[in-house]
Amino acid sequence: MILQALKSYYDRLAVDPDSDIPRMGWEYKEIPFIIVINRDGSLVSIEDTREGEGKKQRAKLFLVPQGVKKTVDITANLLWDTASYIFGIDTKDNPERARKQREAFRERLMQQLGDLDVVKSVISFLDNMTMDRLSQEPCWEEVASKKNPVLSFRINGDLELVCQRPEVRERINSLLAAESETAMRGVCLVTGRDTTIKRLHSSIKGVVGAQTTGANIVSFNLNAFTSYGKEQGYNAPVGSEAEFAYTTALNLLLSKDSQQKLIIGDATTVFWSEAPTKFESDFALFFDKPAKDDPAAYTEKIKALYESLNTGAYVEDDGDIKFYILGLSPNASRLSIRFWHMGTITEFATRIKQYFDDFRIVKPPGEPEFYSVWQVLVNIAVQNKTSNIPPNIAGDFMRSVLNGLPYPNTLLQAAIRRIKSDTQYRVRPVRAALIKAYLNRYNRFYPNPTYKEVGLELDINNPSVGYQLGRLFAVLEKIQEEANPGINTTIRERYYAAACSAPVTVFANLMRLKNHHLAKLEKEGRVVEFEKLLGEIIEKLDKFPAHLQLHEQGMFAIGYYHQRQAFFTKKQSANEV
Repeated sequence: MILQALKSYYDRLAVDPDSDIPRMGWEYKEIPFIIVINRDGSLVSIEDTREGEGKKQRAKLFLVPQGVKKTVDITANLLWDTASYIFGIDTKDNPERARKQREAFRERLMQQLGDLDVVKSVISFLDNMTMDRLSQEPCWEEVASKKNPVLSFRINGDLELVCQRPEVRERINSLLAAESETAMRGVCLVTGRDTTIKRLHSSIKGVVGAQTTGANIVSFNLNAFTSYGKEQGYNAPVGSEAEFAYTTALNLLLSKDSQQKLIIGDATTVFWSEAPTKFESDFALFFDKPAKDDPAAYTEKIKALYESLNTGAYVEDDGDIKFYILGLSPNASRLSIRFWHMGTITEFATRIKQYFDDFRIVKPPGEPEFYSVWQVLVNIAVQNKTSNIPPNIAGDFMRSVLNGLPYPNTLLQAAIRRIKSDTQYRVRPVRAALIKAYLNRYNRFYPNPTYKEVGLELDINNPSVGYQLGRLFAVLEKIQEEANPGINTTIRERYYAAACSAPVTVFANLMRLKNHHLAKLEKEGRVVEFEKLLGEIIEKLDKFPAHLQLHEQGMFAIGYYHQRQAFFTKKQSANEV
């Protein structure tokens, strides 16, 4: 199903006049250096195509013959390759291999294109070039470096590469047709047609954490994987055209400039629809991290998208169109399918809207109105770093959002664990929103008659013991803060972790301590207000429990957060008056 959907995406782009997706046997390749030669094969210059500065330098993209599958064997590409193949430069302390690579590059040109005049010029260059002449080029030091960059050829005065000239393209296409006539045939698993079968599939590049040379989805390399004498790709027969289509489409989705790619945990995620839709171009905004240079603009885009979901703008015309989401993670030289989701745009739009509704909560000024999946995950990661997002949680969370399922229990555990360990911030708005979303969705799927759905803001009548204890802890902290203006460390830093897990060990002492703090308050009216508030909370509690189970610890965090926000809102309203 995955390969079929990717092939359909390629077919969709192939018939689009505005798409420049390569045709069978070709690919786009970043080529940093172009060897410019005269008709007689003499060197004119080595042209640097890179733009930008430092690490942001990017080479220009060129359409070239599709590269061969690079293995331990020596295999050369046609009219483009690395410096070790073109010049025989030793980049791996193996001069004999470098010599054979150069010979393989020239030999393939001679065998397949050697009778073409323009290719004769390239062969003449290869035969007559000298290191003395090459070393005179300003960029030669980089070309001959261990980086082993990719190069191709252009005739002086031409605008296109040698491999892009009409006679060369015609010959290469005819060679591809001839190869298909002699290749093994079988029934393609993707199309169901009798066709030539691809033995080695092209590498997939752009998956974070995978080998830079690429990795594979379909791959066999051990005898244990062979059946009935069939080796490598013949074990899972995919036709040559289908193989080219799915690998080209996936590499396009994973390319550096792709707008249909995002990173979630260790999963590089791509998405597409069976027909062009606005949902396809906007999807990443729901889940990706905001742009560093303009987070306010990102927030406005998310708000506009949410309103579109509310009004049904996405589903009016495109609601029945199929939408696909594929998550890939590295596994040595292969790729693991972290998740695969398919459904209609209506289904996904409805579930994404529910996700944003779940995470709505009262917030302080300046806080984003909507949280992307990345913002949620990074707030449960150690040190709030993207690299520390637990990959299993990221995949499970994404699956829950897209399938409309309960959020994973590990998400709640991680949130509470971070709240306990983060002594400076504790219950951030995004963490409170996460816990609220988890508990409400959990109880929609597994109804509990004693559970009252958590609202956006303070609910003084919530029956949860954990919620009321969280409120109580917030009130005690507020009393301490007003009794000691400018205090740097409150009971939150010292007692929060124990109070939310084993209340009986903490609250008796805190209740005695608050008497001392109340005595320090100068305004008697403020003391009365606090006493009334404490009484209102305590009358809802029979006793301080010995332990709170995980869900009640979550309610403790929300109760604490709601009460703190209520104090802030009340103070803000008073100042405005």
